[in-house]
Amino acid sequence: MKIDIKNYKHISFDLWLTLIKSNSEFKTKRNKLFKDFFEIEADEKTVADKIRYYDLACNNINEKTGLNIDTFEIYSLILNSLNHNYENISFEKLNDYYIESELLLLNYKPVLMYSDLKKYLKTIQSEGKTMNLLSNTAFIKGYTLRKIISFYELDDFFSFQIYSDECGFSKPNYKIFELVYNEVNKIELMSKSAILHVGDNKNADYNGAKNYGFDALLINN
Repeated sequence: MKIDIKNYKHISFDLWLTLIKSNSEFKTKRNKLFKDFFEIEADEKTVADKIRYYDLACNNINEKTGLNIDTFEIYSLILNSLNHNYENISFEKLNDYYIESELLLLNYKPVLMYSDLKKYLKTIQSEGKTMNLLSNTAFIKGYTLRKIISFYELDDFFSFQIYSDECGFSKPNYKIFELVYNEVNKIELMSKSAILHVGDNKNADYNGAKNYGFDALLINN
């Protein structure tokens, strides 16, 4: 990744498919865990297809509404679509599954998109620029993603991290970009045009940032 940053004071980064991507083994193991944990009778392919469908559908809804569908709501939609008796599944049960899925994720961690990412972020920081993370979430909550960022020793590069499940807004909602702007101005007062948002999603990242008044860079992975 090479970005011309000389005209900017602050760089906002998307996370998934911008800085990290899923471990190739994780989703298959996650799908099996979901089936086994909730004792679903359907075969693994059916379960995997349902999980994939609601992952994409809920992401699309979040982008259209600018709000955030909770992880446990997504679980319930999947269970319902599999004709599972989800009405009797407690919050505690859903939370227990999340804990198990988080442990699985930490065993099969997302990988960095670029081998020299840490070096590149250090270069940006050395030029006096500040940075943040701004990510929509679905199955993986913000507090878990913070653990991944910490594992790769990247957290010190980012002045703050904003996740849709924690604030209730999803990109491209202007309110989530407003949160970024407010946090940036706690560090240093600057115009919107001094902030560059970098991401892989044309609607959520590029259009969202541009419509708010930031500059934007769309990367194609």
